Amino acid sequence: MKETIDFDADPHIGVFSRVFEDIAVIPPSAPPAFQEAVREALGVEILLTTIQGSSIVGSLLVGNSTGIVVSGMVSPEELSLLEEHREIMRLERSMNAAGNIILCNDEFAVIHPDTGEKTAERIGSFLDVPVVKSTFGGVPTVGMAAVATNRGVLIHPRSTPKEIAVLESITDLPVGTGSVNMGSGLVGTGLIANNLGYLAGHETTGYELGRIEEVFGFLE
Repeated sequence: MKETIDFDADPHIGVFSRVFEDIAVIPPSAPPAFQEAVREALGVEILLTTIQGSSIVGSLLVGNSTGIVVSGMVSPEELSLLEEHREIMRLERSMNAAGNIILCNDEFAVIHPDTGEKTAERIGSFLDVPVVKSTFGGVPTVGMAAVATNRGVLIHPRSTPKEIAVLESITDLPVGTGSVNMGSGLVGTGLIANNLGYLAGHETTGYELGRIEEVFGFLE
């Protein structure tokens, strides 16, 4: 399988893409080669849409098999497309870049530590998972500092024992540290993955790919 790719020469593929088990949401500006690579590697249906008119859909939406949390600035047309595949929750507060401030899978959600209590409760209830507030490597935008599937969780390489312990308190999945794109700890910016496979930014090294495969259980 092709393991690395770029988005129109940009290695930050996680900023432009949000992958689930059955669908991948990517902007209409995605090159055909990128669309095909995502379809083949991850076994998903491609949904072409912007979010609030922007191509950075990976930063603006997140979710699991239950539902999708999206920026409250999503347009009616964008919302209608998403609603064909999941129940939708809109973040209406100032921190509304859902893909940046939430890390989740079908078991848990980790959210930005400054998220309000009522919003945290809404997120947990909507996604039907327990929620904790934390950082990874001191980075509060947990959705960009980690990637979670239902097979494992890859987090910022400078994550502290306390941060790891918080995550391990809500999941039994393998948790490992790693990086992408030649040392970037913001793994969520350069990696997309689901239970079937993964793709990393084209600057990701062989060592980094090996760590990704180890954490998510893709080693031969």
